[in-house]
Amino acid sequence: KMSVPDYMQCAEDHQTLLVVVQPIGIVPEESFFRIYKRISAVSQVNVRDSQRVLYIRYRHHYPPENNEWGDFQTHRKVVGLITITDCSSAKDWPQTFEKFHLQKEMYGSTLYDSRLFVFGLQGEIAEQPRTDVAFYPSYDECETVEKRIEDFIESLFIVLESKRLDRATDKSGDKIPLLCVPFEKKDFVGLDTDSRHYKKRCQGRMRKHVGDLCLQAGMLQDSLVHYHMAVELLRSVNDFLWLGAALEGLCSASVIYHYPGGTGGKVGSRRAQGSSLSAEAGNRHRPGAQEVLIDPGALTSNGINADTSAEIGRAKNCLSPEDIIDKYKEAISYYGKYKNAGVIELEACVKAVRVLAIQKRSMEASEFLQNAVYINLRQLSEEEKIQRYSILSELYERIGFHRKSAFFKRIAAMQCAAPSIPEPGWRACYKLLLETLPGYSLSLDPKDFSKGTHRGWAAVQMRLLHELVYASRRMGNPALCVRHLSFLLQTMLDFLSDQEKKDVTQSLESYTAKCPGTMEFITLPDGLKLPPVPFTKLPIVR
Repeated sequence: KMSVPDYMQCAEDHQTLLVVVQPIGIVPEESFFRIYKRISAVSQVNVRDSQRVLYIRYRHHYPPENNEWGDFQTHRKVVGLITITDCSSAKDWPQTFEKFHLQKEMYGSTLYDSRLFVFGLQGEIAEQPRTDVAFYPSYDECETVEKRIEDFIESLFIVLESKRLDRATDKSGDKIPLLCVPFEKKDFVGLDTDSRHYKKRCQGRMRKHVGDLCLQAGMLQDSLVHYHMAVELLRSVNDFLWLGAALEGLCSASVIYHYPGGTGGKVGSRRAQGSSLSAEAGNRHRPGAQEVLIDPGALTSNGINADTSAEIGRAKNCLSPEDIIDKYKEAISYYGKYKNAGVIELEACVKAVRVLAIQKRSMEASEFLQNAVYINLRQLSEEEKIQRYSILSELYERIGFHRKSAFFKRIAAMQCAAPSIPEPGWRACYKLLLETLPGYSLSLDPKDFSKGTHRGWAAVQMRLLHELVYASRRMGNPALCVRHLSFLLQTMLDFLSDQEKKDVTQSLESYTAKCPGTMEFITLPDGLKLPPVPFTKLPIVR
């Protein structure tokens, strides 16, 4: 069962090839991420003599169980592995190379190709030319890393293209295998493989798969044709899980067509410009795209130029912006029938929300988000909960639901200091709480409060101020406690009960006693400076 959702997924990720970059043995973290940054910058590659563009998605960590869903949606399949290692002496080389092989076996069945980058080894071994290993004297002397990655992507493309052509050509007489997701395998034992129903299911799933491969190979129009055919076949046999995937494929391809700038927004925008379908756009230089000499002509088996396919029913196969959302809804309703597809359903909701945010359809987006909140996954770790609530908060912010966004950010803040965490992150908790203030119409500057007018929900605001006081105390910062308590008295006096006024005043006195000297400007953990609340304005509570 796939258990780790990627909350940053966007529809355009469906056209990417997934490459995992990992260290072997002990590699200094700083050195690893320096090389990783350079590798992951090569994320967009032009295919020579065509308008096709390849997009690569790099990850330095990827759960092997998610890889098992690669037949269901090919962008989940690890097709490339790049490993980075430190090796300074020739006697360590055999063991290093052995470790590289073991790492490959972890993703074995899905890899198209792999590379090993060795840093520190010089001499005879390093001078032998090899395609799968690159030797560099040090992390500072490795100018050819990008060029090596381009060559690597070229080899991934050649394998992808041969798979696409192999699966797309109809070999009548050959039995089409039944593609499965991991939890289905046990259900298909003993099925009648000669029935028309079974054959249609095999055909429908394979069509959907070919659609995925076309999308990754930069053939958007072809992918739309295959997805439409898959939808018809799978609908006719009520193969709901895969029908959902074929519909989502249609959505992804159509989103890529309509929104060439991507839907990731400020967080995940990786694309300067998408692969537009018009000839003039194809010939313009794409910012950030590497020109790599990949010759598709050598691979087309039927002699037809790969790009004439762009004329296949250009408009009629692409969903309209409204249809995209309807098909997402339908796909998600099918995913919802399978408890093992929770991650797929959750990610589809998030992808739809990103599209709706661009379409400025906030109310509908909030319905998808509401659905995402209630999708049950396995027991999440505290870190995963923090990530989940932070992303929900960010998505609500993006569609203009500020208070809802603040609500989830506050939950994320509380999660940072959950009792089950061995070292609660009070600093992170405090920082997240500060970020929720605007959503609750709360400013920390007394000048923003004028007599007689009060914006926002006083009960929640008071609760939040108390939480800030508590987090400040746990951070060991009495000056901040005084700052927030005096602010609470000054701005919320009308809402405090007599009992609480007394409590706040007493707390204030005890924290003030712990503060060194006079109250100056207070610097918050993230460098933000707060003016002190003038004590003269504080009411005397008798």
